[in-house]
Amino acid sequence: MHKVNRYSDILDRLHSEGNFRSIPHELPAGAEVTDLSSNDYLGLGADPGLQQNFFASASNRAIPMTSSASRLLSGRQREYEELESFLGQLYGRPCLLFNSGYHANTGMIQALADSKTLIVADKLVHASIIDGITLSKAPFTRFRHNDLGHLEKIMDKEAANHERVLIVVESVYSMDGDRADIDSIIAIKRRYPNAMLYVDEAHAFGVEGPQGLGLCKESAGFGDVDIVVGTFGKACASAGAFCAVSPTLRDYLVNRARSFIFSTSLPPMTVAWTRFMIETFLTMDAERSQLRLLGQRLHDHLQPLSPKTAITPSHIQPLVVGSADRAVELSRRLLEEGFKVLPIRTPTVPPGTERLRISLSAAIPIDEIDRLGHTLAKLLSE
Repeated sequence: MHKVNRYSDILDRLHSEGNFRSIPHELPAGAEVTDLSSNDYLGLGADPGLQQNFFASASNRAIPMTSSASRLLSGRQREYEELESFLGQLYGRPCLLFNSGYHANTGMIQALADSKTLIVADKLVHASIIDGITLSKAPFTRFRHNDLGHLEKIMDKEAANHERVLIVVESVYSMDGDRADIDSIIAIKRRYPNAMLYVDEAHAFGVEGPQGLGLCKESAGFGDVDIVVGTFGKACASAGAFCAVSPTLRDYLVNRARSFIFSTSLPPMTVAWTRFMIETFLTMDAERSQLRLLGQRLHDHLQPLSPKTAITPSHIQPLVVGSADRAVELSRRLLEEGFKVLPIRTPTVPPGTERLRISLSAAIPIDEIDRLGHTLAKLLSE
């Protein structure tokens, strides 16, 4: 009984702190709500016509719905190899599929780092990266968010003391929507022969860079980014993830990334759908331009409401309110006004930075952004 009470006590504390989480109910069919909580940045997930086009092909309808085995044991490899080859052509290097961004980050970082590796990560990298670092048991330190002077100071002091250094950043950060300076990070990496650069493009894939292939692909120094990670569950409107790496690293990960080796692989149907969706978004420059326009419009509304926090015009923008209870209450009031915006609380963000996370889709009308801005201004003035 004492063991059970421990969990109850933790739940009671979460309730008292305003940090208790529960799975939200699906909104009723026909509810007139603008969804600003989804990562469907290009609006592809909400387009039923794409499914109709995909399943119009008899060969697509015949693809198995389950792999029934890990990738290393699966008898069917066709869809995986076709997608990896397609991604390899786009990135100019071999690619490897994972079941999710979480699987990719935990599996790869654990495999790539050991006791002779120093991991240097941005302070605000995703929880999956932190978990990968923990699993690796490698020594690590973190530099202040997007503070490249701090990164270089760490590298100057520590790089020579380790066999290798793994620098880990995101290109677009999931809670603030701000960007890493990829070119400058590459320049730092080049000054240290034992450094490797790992960039998670989860929130940039489909949205940023040439054809939506991310900020790394946009950089002239792309060849110096050792590991590029992208996910399919956001702008791509599918499921899974991939890495783009050297031939040697790909072979190494196949042999050492535990999340790849010991997981039942993605359904072949999902993999084929992913390729179809990537082919779709490669040409969607107009939607990417529209998303940037919406981001600027939202910024123009939010920044005056948040004078102490600099907000990046982006497809992800925060409204920091500094209190879990306040964030939950604002989310509830916004839903009453027809906006689904979810509260983000500790431990997802540091204490005191609790917020509303507003996530845009190119399919949202610009007048809805204006209505949201006016609604927030009204609620915050009450």
